[in-house]
Order: sequence, then C-alpha cells, then structure tokens
Amino acid sequence: MEATSFEAVTPLPPSENALGRDNYLSRTHGLRSWLFTLDHKRIAIMYLVSILASFFLGGVSALLIRTELLGPHKTIMDAKTYNQMFTLHGAVMIFLFIIPGIPAALGNFVLPMMLGAKDVAFPRLNLASYYLWVIGALFAVLSIVLGGVDTGWTFYTPYSTTTNSNVVLLTFGAFILGFSSIFTGMNFIVSIHKLRPKGMTWFKMPLFLWGLYGTAILQVIATPVLAITLLLLIMERALGVGIFDPALGGDPVLYQHFFWFYSHPAVYIMILPAMGIISEVVSVFSRKHIFGYRMIALSSIAIAILSFLVWGHHMFVSGQSNLAGLIFSFLTFMVAIPSAIKVFNWLATMYKGSIWLATPMIYVLSFLVLFGIGGLTGLFLGALAVNVHLHDTYFVVAHFHYVMFGGTMIGFLAGLHYWWPKMFGRMYNERMAQITAILVFIGFNTTFFVQFVAGSKGMPRRSFNYLPEFRIYNQISTIGSYLLGLAFVMMAVYLVRSLISGKPAPANPWGSATLEWQTASPPPTENFAHSPEAGDPYDVEAWTWDEKIGGYVKSGGTVTSGATVPTVGTAGA
Repeated sequence: MEATSFEAVTPLPPSENALGRDNYLSRTHGLRSWLFTLDHKRIAIMYLVSILASFFLGGVSALLIRTELLGPHKTIMDAKTYNQMFTLHGAVMIFLFIIPGIPAALGNFVLPMMLGAKDVAFPRLNLASYYLWVIGALFAVLSIVLGGVDTGWTFYTPYSTTTNSNVVLLTFGAFILGFSSIFTGMNFIVSIHKLRPKGMTWFKMPLFLWGLYGTAILQVIATPVLAITLLLLIMERALGVGIFDPALGGDPVLYQHFFWFYSHPAVYIMILPAMGIISEVVSVFSRKHIFGYRMIALSSIAIAILSFLVWGHHMFVSGQSNLAGLIFSFLTFMVAIPSAIKVFNWLATMYKGSIWLATPMIYVLSFLVLFGIGGLTGLFLGALAVNVHLHDTYFVVAHFHYVMFGGTMIGFLAGLHYWWPKMFGRMYNERMAQITAILVFIGFNTTFFVQFVAGSKGMPRRSFNYLPEFRIYNQISTIGSYLLGLAFVMMAVYLVRSLISGKPAPANPWGSATLEWQTASPPPTENFAHSPEAGDPYDVEAWTWDEKIGGYVKSGGTVTSGATVPTVGTAGA
C-alpha cells in the first residue's frame, strides 16, 4: 500500500541501515571480543545462540519420547531410558530454555534501547549471569553424559534421594542457573528504576518493560527458595541428613511445598515476558494505540503478587486439609483475572484495527488461541473435585504445554521475528515465515489437543507403556510432533538464510513507536548517537510507510488507522 501523503515527513537519521557502517556486530572482531564483551546486545546474542542450542536438545528428546509412544509397548527404548529422556526434556526445556529465553536473550537486547540507554545498569553482572548460565548448563549436560537422571524435572523425593542416577549433578546445575536468573532480575530492576530517559514516567514505559519488571521481581524473590530446596536435596543425598526422606525422618511433602512455592511463580517468570511481547506486537500490527495501557501494566504486577499464593493447587491429592485445598482453589481462580484482563485488552486493541498479518502478528493470534485453551483448561484443574480425577493424567501434560509452549514459546517466536531485523539488520523471507507460523500452530494442536481427550479418559502421564485403547491418541500426537519438528527446521533454514542473503532491514520495518526502532538496524555499539527523549510508545499512527526506504518514517501529522500498512511481503525479503 502506498504511504499517505504528508506535508512534513521527517525521516530518521542517516543510519537507516548500518550493515555497511559501524555497528555492534562489526565494531570488533574475534572470539575474544565476544567472550569478554560488556555490550548487552552481544551478550543477548550469545544467550540466544546458547538457549536455541538447548531448545534443539530438548526438542530432539521430545521427538524421541513421542516416537517411543507410537505403540503401547517398547518401540525404540526401554523404560529406564524413557525415564531419563523425559527428565532430560523437562529439565532442559524449563531451566535452560523457557525460564531464561525471553528475559536473557530478547530482554537483554531490547531493554536498554527501550529505555534509550547505552547498556544495562550493571554490564559486568550481565556478563557474569551469562557465564553462570553456561556453567549450570555444563553440569546439566555432564549429568546426561555420565548416565542421565530418571526422576523427572521436578526431582520429587523420596525417589530423588534414593535413585542411583546423577541427581546431584543436575540439581547442582539448576542451583547455579538460579543465580544467573537472580543476577538478570537484579540488573533489570535497577535499569528500569535508574535508566529511564526524560519523559518516560512509569506509565509511559513500553509494556514489555512492565513484563520484564514483574518477571525480575519474581526472579529475585522466588528463585532463592528453589536454590535452598535443591541445596537441601543435595545435602540429603551427600550427607544423609533427614529432611525429605521419610526413611531418615524427613517429609517428602515438605519438598513439594518448597519446590512449588518457587515453581508456580516460575510459571509466570516464563509467561510474563511473553505477555509483554504480545502487548508490543498487537499494537504495532493492528496499527492502533494499545487499549487499556494502565490495566495491562498493573495486571503484570498483580500476576507477580498472586503467583506466590497458589502453589498448593499442585498438591490437591497430597493429603493437605480440605480447608487448605479450598483456599488454594479460590486463589487459583483469582490469578486468572489479571491474565484475562490482558487478553480482553489485546482483543480490544485489535477491534476495528487495520490488522497486518505479518509473521509476528500470526504468532500473536496463535498465542491468544493457545494460551486461551491453556487458561480455560486450568479451570478444570483448579476445581478440587475435577482435579482428583485429572491429576497425573495426560490432561495435565496438555494443559502445561498449552500454557508453556502455547504461551511462552509462541511469545518468544513472536518477539524473535519482531526484533530479528533490529538484531541482525536483515529481513527474513516473510512468506516462508508465515507458512511456518501456521505449521507451528497446526503441529502443536495436533500434538497436544488429543492429549486432553486421552487424559480425560484416564491415560496416566510419565508412563512408558499404556493400554491399547490409547494407541490412536498417541499416534496422532506423535504425527503432530513430527509436523512441529518440521516447522522448526523450516524456521532455522529461513532465519539462517536471512543472515547470509536477506534484504537489508530499515531502522523501522514495522512502524513501531518504541525507542529501539529509532536507531539503526543493527544498532551501533552505543545504541543512540544522542540520548533520545521518550514519547508515547504506542503512537504507531504517527509513523507512515515510505516506499523508498522500505520502512516507516515519523510524520508531522497523525496517520489514520490502517493507512500505513505495506502490502504483504513488502517488508520481507
């Protein structure tokens, strides 16, 4: 679509594209310059490469698990290997990918630029957090190489205190990873408090920053509980201290309380940054100001607070009192309210907008459907009477993946495609990316929706064998996992190709009003030539498409809603 005519159109600074100029990727060369960098953008790229490698490892293990479950008896592995494989899948995906994925990779890259700053508040602490992640990941990999762990990613006692597998190595790796998470959270809290530019009050911050802020609070407060819990578990195995093992006078239910007091807030460590991404993308690709800004911002903090109060819904069948179960059930329903506020505000933002179905927006629509299903099925699990029947069935597996993959992973993919041009200065193949996004949606639903049915009929989770009547559900689920795997292979191909031969990206290919799009693509090492002054981060209607540069420029007037949307594929190579 042609850009609307304006009397005064002010282009961005000359560095519309910095591929041939000085930028953070080309300023210095050599491995040493990366390994010892204090540039938040380079640290973010190192995080991105590392967590994507973890995702590959976790994804391969998932495909092997699904292949084994093609039939009710042994297919490609025995029961012991199967237990080690799903422990590997869960631990790698949770601790190495989903928890650090958005904050450490995308957040590290974007947060300082959204603040108009040169870097995070503590650059050295930022680099230290990355190396702590690497050390923790090495311990996790070492536990696999030396024989694996068969406890599941939750390390439930008393089995985890008595099994001969490498529990100590893996839990110590998770212990170290916790410090990485705490350091990142501390850095983000101080950066948001101290580095906001002139004009950026709390309620003029981009909503992605609100998501990261709520996440950082959870990281700093909740993660030490997990660290202490894992340390106690290690002490029990190494020294024979009776804390959780009933044979030594311990209480295994105490472990569950400690573990879920962290791990349920951890669900929101995973999902809050994804919600922040959705808030950014839905406004830009609806060509409308975000609806209900304050409610979305405050709901992030409400989620962070309420998430500390609902851990007991994981323990409805553990023998806790009826009163405790009733209270936790009530609080579980309460925590759905701020999430629903976000969803309804996103839908209101799209209402009467000029929706541009670029790849990031397709992931937003996928998020709304998948996270909606995950949230609604959570209501069944939050109800005491129903939970008794569904607990430890595949219904829980499906619900968990609809929230974690359908929420966090889809949000990560939306953010990755949204900021990819800014990160690397190249546009990916838009048509291929759109096809892949649709295939991800189809493959995911094929994999996990049938698990709701299997679980409601009684198929247990964490099971190597199953009754023959569940064969069809598992076969459909496995076919879906192969489709999902194919989609990620396609994604890797077009993203890598974009780095080699992609069309150079303009400074603002999407028409966003947040500050990171008002510098070159890729950015210079200092991010901005001059300290920018913040305006309305959702005044997307003030940006209009310029056919000559293949991107958006800021206008002197206000563009009517929908007038700045380019034709499909214009922004992609």
